[in-house]
Amino acid sequence: APPSPRRWTALVLIALAQFAVIMDTSIIGVALPKMQVDLGFSPEGLSWVFNAYVVAFGGLLLLGGRLSDLFGAKRIFVAGWTVMAAGSLVAGLASEVWVELTGRALQGIGAALIAPSALTLLMMLFGARPKELTKALALYGAAAPAGGTAGVFLGGVITEYASWPWVFYINIPIALVVLAATPAVMPPAPVRRGSVDFAGAATVTVGLATAVYAIVRAPETGWGSAQTWLVLLAGVALIAAFIAIQSKRREPLMRLGIWRAPNLAGANIAQLLMAAAWIPMWFFLNLYLQQVLGLGAFASGAALLPMTVAIMIMMIVLAPRLIARFGTKPLIVTGLLALT
Repeated sequence: APPSPRRWTALVLIALAQFAVIMDTSIIGVALPKMQVDLGFSPEGLSWVFNAYVVAFGGLLLLGGRLSDLFGAKRIFVAGWTVMAAGSLVAGLASEVWVELTGRALQGIGAALIAPSALTLLMMLFGARPKELTKALALYGAAAPAGGTAGVFLGGVITEYASWPWVFYINIPIALVVLAATPAVMPPAPVRRGSVDFAGAATVTVGLATAVYAIVRAPETGWGSAQTWLVLLAGVALIAAFIAIQSKRREPLMRLGIWRAPNLAGANIAQLLMAAAWIPMWFFLNLYLQQVLGLGAFASGAALLPMTVAIMIMMIVLAPRLIARFGTKPLIVTGLLALT
């Protein structure tokens, strides 16, 4: 097929999707102390402002990819932005803890639809043109650290000079711009026949949420209590059920055979370890800056900028050159040691 004349405009929307998905994980950090006071979060419950988003996002990501295959990436891209805007509105208007967490979960569901459909659209637009694909992937990859950096700074500015609900409302105009432009610039995606593994999506998402709930509640209920271990075992059982479902279905969300590829398994384990160290540190660092050091929201956001800017520079400028010279494995090991 001839190249789409609007493919670079479409790429801007795709990069904006990646930017927003990552921004939503970082923009709330500085706002957490004020949200805790206004909504009455307990110290343990406050972590669910993060967890509700990332559990829904991670747990439903495979389902989002499957829906993109079956119903067309363009449709799922539009659906994801619609859900993201609705979740942002609910989270911003929340006056109760459960409403806030519902909004964050909706944002996570929207992100789980947006992320795989955006990458599918990128491959449809540029996959047949390797030189353009390299440039497109570079811009797409740069959008992630840019979103993380912008989220930290915007979170501080918005919380200090407006109010914390605006860290959610900012998604709404972005969503409206994307939804208005998508019909004209995004390519139509083919619709395929097949089944949707809703059982697999439900077990992995609920299993993750249950396991996280047990860990978050453990300091209050006690690590030796029967409640903690029963809930944790229930989460593990649901994740095991997900694996069993994937092994038996003809069209699973995740083919288990891919884990036989050593590089894929190793890269995912490294990513898991990095996220397990990074996300809790990010959560507590935001609280430490404001509740212990006494910094304001804007000053806290500014204090985090050197870290996020360094990440962006490393990812965009230095990492590709270092990978080309030394390969991936030495950089993974060196990066984990540096983080330690």
